[in-house]
Amino acid sequence: IQGLTIPNQEFGLTITEPSGNFYYSPFDGILGLAYPGLSVGGATTVMQGILQDNLLNQPIFSVYLGRTVVSSQSGEVIFGGVDTNLYTGQINWAPLSNDLYWQFTLQEFSINGQATGWCSNGCQAIADTGTTQLNIPQTYMQQLLPYLGIQQTQNGGYYVNCNNLQNLPTLSFTINGVSFPVPPSAYIIQVENGYCSCNFIDISLPAQNGDPIWILGDVFLRLYYSVYDFGNNRIGFAQVA
Repeated sequence: IQGLTIPNQEFGLTITEPSGNFYYSPFDGILGLAYPGLSVGGATTVMQGILQDNLLNQPIFSVYLGRTVVSSQSGEVIFGGVDTNLYTGQINWAPLSNDLYWQFTLQEFSINGQATGWCSNGCQAIADTGTTQLNIPQTYMQQLLPYLGIQQTQNGGYYVNCNNLQNLPTLSFTINGVSFPVPPSAYIIQVENGYCSCNFIDISLPAQNGDPIWILGDVFLRLYYSVYDFGNNRIGFAQVA
């Protein structure tokens, strides 16, 4: 992978899949890049193998997803460093709050620049390229939807009139003192027949302390180049170029 040879790498084989995701998706599997504690059966992860064999100059990898789903430039995963052509400004770092997922603390969640106070005691969040949407815990989702003027449909969707996009707010996440805005153009997708949908989910994933976990998925990661630093147990974000 990327010119790196990892000998004796273990693979996990799924026998059955509960949905048609893998049937319809263009990918054939999942390359887990979180910490070893998440590895099924204690298998040695790809990054463990890479680091044990000293194949990288730095124990990091970074991800660029491309600005949009239908982007002229494909995404990239860079092992061992960053590509400075893919982001602008500096990388803003945050310490991990748990070395299992790439988990960190949200200090604030703001709507159109107004702090909600929902995370005044710290919310737990993870950055996850394998999650397409923004996962907003149900408790907070119920409070957010009135701001957006929408209701959840019976099938779990968050539909909104496409003509109303200019009235939707920018959502911002404060991470280690830095605010990262997510405008409506990033979290709204066009569905069909003039309808649009908020690219949100509200799955329940508790942290070690029992608090619900926010997931900053591809909606967030298309806006921000992300850097995953095993050596210093920290994560970094920078504005994409």
